[in-house]
Amino acid sequence: MTRTPIAAGNWKMNGTNAEARALCRGLAGIDAIDSVDVVLSPSFTQLPLVRDFWRGANVHIAGQNMHTQPSGAYTGEISPVQLAEVADWVILGHSERRQFFCEDDQALALKLRAAEAHSLTPILCVGESEAERENQRTSAVLTRQVSVALGDSPAPSGLVIAYEPVWAIGTGQAATPDEAQAACAHIRSVLTETLGAETADTVRILYGGSVNPSNIADFMAQPDVDGALVGGASLQADAFLAITQAIADSV
Repeated sequence: MTRTPIAAGNWKMNGTNAEARALCRGLAGIDAIDSVDVVLSPSFTQLPLVRDFWRGANVHIAGQNMHTQPSGAYTGEISPVQLAEVADWVILGHSERRQFFCEDDQALALKLRAAEAHSLTPILCVGESEAERENQRTSAVLTRQVSVALGDSPAPSGLVIAYEPVWAIGTGQAATPDEAQAACAHIRSVLTETLGAETADTVRILYGGSVNPSNIADFMAQPDVDGALVGGASLQADAFLAITQAIADSV
């Protein structure tokens, strides 16, 4: 089946409000690129600004994380209720959240359900470390991360999964297209076992990890890669525009 590809930019903890405005201006016209869903994920303080800049345009806005509870005594956290006021998507389980903030698969299962309850489209990030890769545990890690996060419930509406090998994030060492395809195909096989083939075929699976304008076409040529979650290159307007256009051209 045909799945609309995604170009998602994760700005991480970068930029001031002024720099965010400048980046948005540099991305002028990205909303007019057909056949691709564009998602921008700025830091929390920039969300209202970016949302307002693209209001009425064909651009989705994503939070980089969220808490499971709608409110409460959770100092420093953002609830799904608060996030839904300024965003319509959310990134969950990025490897940096797992590594530096001790998020585990069980916590992400709760976050997935919270996102669904508040009409936030989730991008669930999964991926193996360098040590796990060297020990040939990639498939086992991906199976665990996907299966535990989904649990026994139906898939959240619009579920997106991003395969982001930890060893490729911010290192300049991207997976090969064949490696990305093998991992994404395995994720889809886990989805098929968990959710059934019909649902699994609708889930969009992204590749993330040192994506740039030079390698994106090779990733998009793979049958189970449905777009990219872009880190560093999404902070460069020309690069992210080129990546988005290449994703659209792959359709």
